[in-house]
Amino acid sequence: MLGGRYYATFIKSNGMSRIGKNPIKLPSNVTVTVSDEGLVRVNGTRGTLSQLVNPAITVKVEGDIVVLERKSNQKAHAALHGLYRSLLQNMVIGVSEGYQKVLELVGVGYKASAQDGVLELSLGYSHGIFFVVPEEISVRAEMIKGKNPLIYLEGIDKQLVGQVAARLRMLRKVEPYKGKGIRFLGEHIRRKAGKSATK
Repeated sequence: MLGGRYYATFIKSNGMSRIGKNPIKLPSNVTVTVSDEGLVRVNGTRGTLSQLVNPAITVKVEGDIVVLERKSNQKAHAALHGLYRSLLQNMVIGVSEGYQKVLELVGVGYKASAQDGVLELSLGYSHGIFFVVPEEISVRAEMIKGKNPLIYLEGIDKQLVGQVAARLRMLRKVEPYKGKGIRFLGEHIRRKAGKSATK
């Protein structure tokens, strides 16, 4: 019987291998080119993304299908196989549909406004915060009376959109008692009960 550690490793590697073998279907508005050096460029209506692929992985474009192959069945190559397949799939979705994150500001007096790629935030501190958003990301803020302010982040790079959203959340972490802070829209926060004065 396999030990727990080796069994978990086997499952992880096998799972990544299965992911890597799945071909990527290209929408009609997306093209993929591969250079001799292994640089994959994905073009779509929303923009262009590129990714340098490890020499252990070969990327082939066959009509409207992208297929990734690995040089061996080594565990490291199998992991790379799944990794690059996921990255390229994300790139295809990004240049054709884009990615969006919506953040909600929960707290009395919290405000947000956006202009020329700069977010101005009031988060309950004694000073305002100016957050510069990378030019690859479009940002807008929504303030509706009676509702919590919302921040919309949109871009073609899934990783970059996620990183910017994570940095914004760090500006005012959600506290577990009243739930105040910056959270993803619809995110469930596990609340803690306050200390009771009664004995």
